[in-house]
Amino acid sequence: MSVEGTRRATIDDVARLANVHKATVSRALNAATRHQVSAATVERVERVAAELGYVANAMARGLRTSSSMAIGVVIPDLTNPFFPPIVRGIEHFLQPRGYTVLLANTDSSEAIERAVVASLLGRRVDGLIIASGVKDHQSALAEAHAVGAKAVMLNRDAGSALYPLVAGNDASGVAAAVAHLAQLGHRDLVHIAGPLELSTSATRSSAFVEACRSIPRARARVVEAEALTVEAGQRRMDRVITEGGRRPTAVVAGNDLIALGVLRSLRDHGLTCPGDVSVVGFNDITFAEDFWPPLTTVRVPTHELGMEAARVLLEGIASGEQEPTTLLLPTSLIVRGSTGPAAAR
Repeated sequence: MSVEGTRRATIDDVARLANVHKATVSRALNAATRHQVSAATVERVERVAAELGYVANAMARGLRTSSSMAIGVVIPDLTNPFFPPIVRGIEHFLQPRGYTVLLANTDSSEAIERAVVASLLGRRVDGLIIASGVKDHQSALAEAHAVGAKAVMLNRDAGSALYPLVAGNDASGVAAAVAHLAQLGHRDLVHIAGPLELSTSATRSSAFVEACRSIPRARARVVEAEALTVEAGQRRMDRVITEGGRRPTAVVAGNDLIALGVLRSLRDHGLTCPGDVSVVGFNDITFAEDFWPPLTTVRVPTHELGMEAARVLLEGIASGEQEPTTLLLPTSLIVRGSTGPAAAR
């Protein structure tokens, strides 16, 4: 089957040869609308389109519908293994519905964040999913909101009430970690937080302090690492060990990368985990169970976070309205080899 000469096949050619209206062709070839057409018709239209070499013109469709069928996703650090599973969750929800994901990395820079948000809006994305979460990075969000852009905050809140937030229940996860350590007899605890301008770091730190209040004779404190990285975690734990005073028997880390840095620091100082110091991470990144010892950590449902953020965004796009609601997904403590009974003093 072919069209005359070398002329590019059109939707009219597909409709004529499939014996359907061209609107039916459009619905059948669009993942977001094919459910409106019978399976037999979809199969026939796809077969004819393939034989003709017809490719739907997404740009033309966008001009007709005022929709680009593209969603901008803004994350702070593509090298952090916490974020790729979230992006996969976003894609798994959006792709079957005909949407393309445009991913932008900001390196936690406010200037870059403003630039990429402006660039994505300039490309007429239908909405944004933003995981910046730095409380003083509100200008990009305010500008997006001012032009009527639909958006969802993911994992981190930027301190504004402009858009819905989808995140894990961090406070519950920290409380479970502290309760686990208390049951093991730990009373000297340190929380090595990430930068406290991040909403997640602030929430986890507050939850740590609150949870420790319920432990009799607990000696607990929060110290801040300058970044959510292995290197920053190692440097901060080095200082905890060398600054003198009573060494903690347990560390609750702001994330799994900081926890890995803590483990490195312990080894460098001739200390064992969990014999001398127990360590708990946060997020349960892909290879956390491959640390040595395997890391006890709070599992955040990353794939589900991405799926839910995409769902909430599409609901807002479809309705034309958004409320600054908060959806917290449950977290869970995964106990592995990095926690054990408190060492005798």
